[in-house]
Amino acid sequence: MKAFKHTTVLAFLLLLTSCDQFLDVQPKASISDQQTIVDKASSETALNGAYDSFRSYYSVNLQSIGYLSGDNIQWTGSQSQVQEFINHRVNAENPTVSSVWTGIYSMLNRANHVLDKVPAVQDPSLSEAQRNKIIGEAYFLRAFAYFDLARIWGGAPIITKPTLTPQDNRGIARSSQEEVYAQALADLNAAEPLLAETTDRFRATRKTVWALKSRFYLYQKDYVKAAEYADKIIADAGNYQLVKPYNAFFANDARGTTESVFEIFYNINETNSHRGQWQPQEKGGTRQWAPNDAFVALANDPKVGGNRSALVAKDNQGRWYGNLYYRSPATDPTFVIRIAELYLIRAEARAQTGNLTGALADLNAVRERAGIAKLTAANKAALLLAIENERRIEFALEPDRWFDLVRTGRATQVLNITDESKLLLPVPAEQLLIDKALKQNPGY
Repeated sequence: MKAFKHTTVLAFLLLLTSCDQFLDVQPKASISDQQTIVDKASSETALNGAYDSFRSYYSVNLQSIGYLSGDNIQWTGSQSQVQEFINHRVNAENPTVSSVWTGIYSMLNRANHVLDKVPAVQDPSLSEAQRNKIIGEAYFLRAFAYFDLARIWGGAPIITKPTLTPQDNRGIARSSQEEVYAQALADLNAAEPLLAETTDRFRATRKTVWALKSRFYLYQKDYVKAAEYADKIIADAGNYQLVKPYNAFFANDARGTTESVFEIFYNINETNSHRGQWQPQEKGGTRQWAPNDAFVALANDPKVGGNRSALVAKDNQGRWYGNLYYRSPATDPTFVIRIAELYLIRAEARAQTGNLTGALADLNAVRERAGIAKLTAANKAALLLAIENERRIEFALEPDRWFDLVRTGRATQVLNITDESKLLLPVPAEQLLIDKALKQNPGY
């Protein structure tokens, strides 16, 4: 498969970039907006800029929210602001929270420019199919951003037009979490017919839309549709399969295997900063993220982790470290959606709708790949707990655990959180100062 490779964003695309303040961009007077997206080449460059911005916001900071807020990973560094996620006492001044918020809105602005300008581009070399592809991919990226906004903060401002001046989108109050999720679904619905039913593990296609829809409907507890869209990917066995053993999708410099539905591409010129956070000092990293004792025990238990023990290793000081990101230079992909997730989404959806036999089959497909014994018949409650536990190990070094526990209502019990307001993060304090229309989440 042809991997997405970052195209340097030309100077005229500076207008598409959000600055440090909320949706703050270069004033329109500095560059004529009518010249930013005018032909096929600039349309494609603008879309590549949106992908680059997606890669930026989805990288270390968003990942650390998912890792550290769960119960698999410890922080070994000294910054107290990072420890806030593990303690579930995140302050509105937390720089990680601010970075993710501004990063998401930067990406939204880039996608909005594509969606605003590309439909009107007059260029004979831009075919209708190519135009639809560009627009469809921009809708997909925007959908992903709104999905993340909803699950991290609940309500958020919905912005669907480009920001041209620092004042353009100020004064817009936060929409509800339900409305933000609805915007994500609307964008997925818009993307679906515009994209071809092809396989590309680095760019959005109709299949990528189906995969994200399956995840979306699981969060919405619409289990029938969650299973329906998972079916579409799992049934495409010629392109999507659980690779064996578990580490075959990442070991030996693997990328773009049949395990992958959507992953982020890196190369020697644009490296993945995950690697340095996970690897120990002897391998040139900082090991600031590390598997905690509880997860190490699970991963190394042959009856639980099986061959997923490949996720952890020991350094020369006898300390455990995560080994999903290991390449030197750090060209490791970031895995966004894997076929294993679709199996476990369908397992959960089937269990919730009473199809325990089908749920067990999907769960056991993942367990069998991990080299552990299949489960036998169980009641609904036991099966759902088994699926939860399987997701914990399967995606331990991917940012799922925290969001899984929140969406299932299990976070307070499993993580001993006594204040349910902490299940959403605070709106960054700097955003509240910039825009008085924004209101803080309760409890902060």
